[in-house]
Amino acid sequence: MNANNPEAKTPVVQAGSALNFFERYLTVWVFLCIGAGIALGRLFPEVAVRLDAISIYQVSIPIAICLFFMMYPIMVKIDFTQAANAVRAPKPVILTLVVNWLVKPFTMVVFAQFFLGWLFRPLIAGTELIRGSEIAIANSYIAGTILLGIAPCTAMVLMWGYLSYGNQGHTLVMVAVNSLAMLFLYAPLGRWLLAANDLTVPWQTIVLSVLVYVGLPLVAGMYSRYWILKHKGKAWFERRFLRYLNPVAIAALLTTLVLLFAFKGDLIVENPLHILLIAVPLFIQTNFIFLISYVAAQKLKLPYEDAAPAALIGASNHFGSGDRTAVTLFGLNSGAALATVVGVLIEVPVMLMLVEICKRTAFWFPRQPEKASLADPRCIRPLG
Repeated sequence: MNANNPEAKTPVVQAGSALNFFERYLTVWVFLCIGAGIALGRLFPEVAVRLDAISIYQVSIPIAICLFFMMYPIMVKIDFTQAANAVRAPKPVILTLVVNWLVKPFTMVVFAQFFLGWLFRPLIAGTELIRGSEIAIANSYIAGTILLGIAPCTAMVLMWGYLSYGNQGHTLVMVAVNSLAMLFLYAPLGRWLLAANDLTVPWQTIVLSVLVYVGLPLVAGMYSRYWILKHKGKAWFERRFLRYLNPVAIAALLTTLVLLFAFKGDLIVENPLHILLIAVPLFIQTNFIFLISYVAAQKLKLPYEDAAPAALIGASNHFGSGDRTAVTLFGLNSGAALATVVGVLIEVPVMLMLVEICKRTAFWFPRQPEKASLADPRCIRPLG
């Protein structure tokens, strides 16, 4: 179906009308879970500390479990022939590589320096001690935003691509390519952009997080999809199995948010003004990168199902790598670590906003709805 031909389209229904009540009001539940997480961390700090301490190479086991249940329902829906087709249609992958590694890091530096290094500088007074040297807290915030800006998302973007009716096979390939690129480019690029800092990257954390957050649910999804289709058939898979599996990913996302903000809620409550100031360049950066990626995808004449996840993976960040690197380099209570926490705070609400923008502007692109794991109800013709 070509969305550029209005005469050929079936009557438009509200995007998301196929979602249940729980999924349709996801933004509301997100904010409620953020509040619940902060309250949990403040009221029962010992619980949050003990949960956060359960980790391997700084990869949180509770978060890993939640992300598995968030990623598995998405992975099991992927038609992996679409992933194979991505190799023969590399434009979306090339677009994300160019945006993530040749554009995004440098725009992050520009926005961070403009807002935190100049415009908001009078409001960010004070210094902190890092490795025996006293540095301005504003510079520490800038360092944190840079570490966040050069870490492309490798897990959550699968959720955003799914909710935007995107091609999950292509999204998976983009995630894999960006994960590999991050292993080789994150440290040298970060060290160059931070200039004076000797960037120590926790390689075990990055590798393990990619394997746990993406690799494990991918293998489980591939195998169980193959087994179910072989032994139960496609009809049982779609009508029975997926019916009970659908709410699991959203519930796991919300549980993840509660845990994340329980771990970091005290930092947010204690620094409300600085949180707001740091959020400004991060918010602008996210929307700017999304805009140029989305427009570039349209100019490249990509179908919507490839364009949406290509733009969303550029806009989102791997806040786990950014946070752990900032902690390793500058310390747990540093301004840089706080800046990465702000990335977590705004990531999900902003990305949900961008998902909604994608769905509302899908008609800008040619459509190939058969590629999507979650069917767009506007592209489903009524029976009869």
